[in-house]
Amino acid sequence: MQHSGVKDNQLRDSSNQKVHPQPMEEGNYQNPEAMETFISRIFSNISALKTAYIQLQAAHTPYDPEKIQAADKLVVSELKNLSELKHFYREHNPKPICVSPQDSRLAAEIQEQQSLLRTYEVMVKKFQSEIQNKDSEILQMEQQIRDANQRKLKLEKNLKLRGLLTEESEGSGSEPGLPPVELNFDLFKLALEDASRAVHDFSKPLINMMKAAEWDLDAAVNAIEPGVTYAKRAHKKYAFESHICQKMFIGFQDESFSLVQDNPSETKEGFFQQYLALRNADPLDAVCSSTDSSFGKFCQTKYILIVHEKMEGSFFGNFDHRNFITRGGHPRTAFYQAFLKLAKSIWLLHRLAHSFDPSVKVFQVKRDEEYSEVYMESVVKNFTTKDEDQKPKVGLMVMPGFWIGGSVIPSKIYPTAIQVTE
Repeated sequence: MQHSGVKDNQLRDSSNQKVHPQPMEEGNYQNPEAMETFISRIFSNISALKTAYIQLQAAHTPYDPEKIQAADKLVVSELKNLSELKHFYREHNPKPICVSPQDSRLAAEIQEQQSLLRTYEVMVKKFQSEIQNKDSEILQMEQQIRDANQRKLKLEKNLKLRGLLTEESEGSGSEPGLPPVELNFDLFKLALEDASRAVHDFSKPLINMMKAAEWDLDAAVNAIEPGVTYAKRAHKKYAFESHICQKMFIGFQDESFSLVQDNPSETKEGFFQQYLALRNADPLDAVCSSTDSSFGKFCQTKYILIVHEKMEGSFFGNFDHRNFITRGGHPRTAFYQAFLKLAKSIWLLHRLAHSFDPSVKVFQVKRDEEYSEVYMESVVKNFTTKDEDQKPKVGLMVMPGFWIGGSVIPSKIYPTAIQVTE
């Protein structure tokens, strides 16, 4: 009983004692104004994060790498600000002491970092997907560029071979990246087609000048090649083309082209380089840039042969034009410039012919020879002979033929005594 009485006295004494609670540090959350400011900062930060994310989405359509990078930095910055607010709140408003406060705080930190990590993973996957799509588009465009460049090279090569690519479009000489011009049968054939077309083109102003000077064209045609029977009156133009070719191709087989030259012996490579140098040049600029050039002398010589003195006088009323040329000049008249285009095409064909080893050989067919499909090609496509038992014969040689290696390029002829079939 004694023990129980002592115990009761102790309980009464303890119950009579006052309880004095330990003072607690007042946290920011107990200040309403501070809490309101803190919450406002949170909402402001969330709004800024939302705006940054919208900017990030907008930067993808259209795709703009610089805007995406700037928006991404802004999103990360706002996430950091939000994380700092969280840390600030925890530091100034600690939770009641738990069994393991360090573990609890570490778990919270891990959870926060995992949340950020998941956000970044989603963004990274999205960016990787977009990068793969862009890489695929880039590969497709690169292939399209390669295909376009191949087509461009082929087109430029064809234009250069046909002499249609101007010097301005090429720059100076051969353009870097273009394949070199190959010396082959096709190149010579294209040059021959250009020459044939140039002969036809120059015959037009020549005939027009004769008409303007009131020449008797029928008499002129008969003087060129007497006794040829033409199926149509329009076919008489071939007589003038034949006259031009006969004069222009004199001396073609000689390397000097029947000109007196300082360096009569030229190498095959030298001929080809001369061809390349002139093929894209303006012929008037070429003859005026060097008064003593072989090409300039060639033009002067051939002009005098084609346009004889009587013709010159009737065209211009005097011989000033002719005298200027014989003294080594090159007038800038439209008629002479038309002739220079013809002269250039024949000169290029000659340079090219002697670039081959062995040189290309030229051959002519004579009047009244029987028509041969191997060595001749008629400028009239659909025709029959007046006498069915008789083979067509050569009336005019419009363009000579050529032997190049083991191949034959037929001579162009006008057959006589024929009937045109529609």
